[in-house]
Amino acid sequence: MKITYLGHASLAIETNGKHLIVDPFITGNELAKHIDVNALKADYILLTHAHGDHVGDVELIAKNTGATIVSNAEIASYYQTKGFNAHPMNHGGSWTFDFGKVRYVNAIHSSSFPDGSNGGQPGGFVIEADKNIYIAGDTALTYDMKLIPMRTVLDLAILPIGDNFTMGVEDAVIAADFVAVNKVLGYHFDTFGFIKIDHQKAKNIFQNNKKELLLLEVGSNIEI
Repeated sequence: MKITYLGHASLAIETNGKHLIVDPFITGNELAKHIDVNALKADYILLTHAHGDHVGDVELIAKNTGATIVSNAEIASYYQTKGFNAHPMNHGGSWTFDFGKVRYVNAIHSSSFPDGSNGGQPGGFVIEADKNIYIAGDTALTYDMKLIPMRTVLDLAILPIGDNFTMGVEDAVIAADFVAVNKVLGYHFDTFGFIKIDHQKAKNIFQNNKKELLLLEVGSNIEI
């Protein structure tokens, strides 16, 4: 599994021969201006919630690629009425796609589209493919995270660490314990003033708790 960080909370994932884009917000992100959105490959677009900094480039990418949008029922319906392919999910449910199994899990946040439309309830994704990962989405630390390793042994957790709108670094360390991982890819940080972080301090906090925090440059990737 190859994971490319596209800035903010946007990811490109290659697994089992398929391309997934998560929460695409690229053209509106100054830190991602070197990413060519029109060159992105996508079979699926996974959306954790409807905020503009997570859905900004959904329609452009879907038009370019014909990708299927995967999200909660309200978000899926929103895009279906616009003529896009979508697969609706809801909390606790799972579906086996041609790349692997996806489960939609709880997140504590808010969710509405920039135009004011209902974005349903926010969530995260547990993906079981050639590797198993948890994409938390925008969320507070929640005790529900403890349920995840009861069903899935994770290889990596992708957690928000920017604070203010989501949990910060200290809570992300606890979240890593809850989901039983020692390696975390941080995201949702640095994009704008409210969520700027001290990178070295964040890494030190994880290291002091015998965990590893990965902070990728926009456009760089890891393989797990």
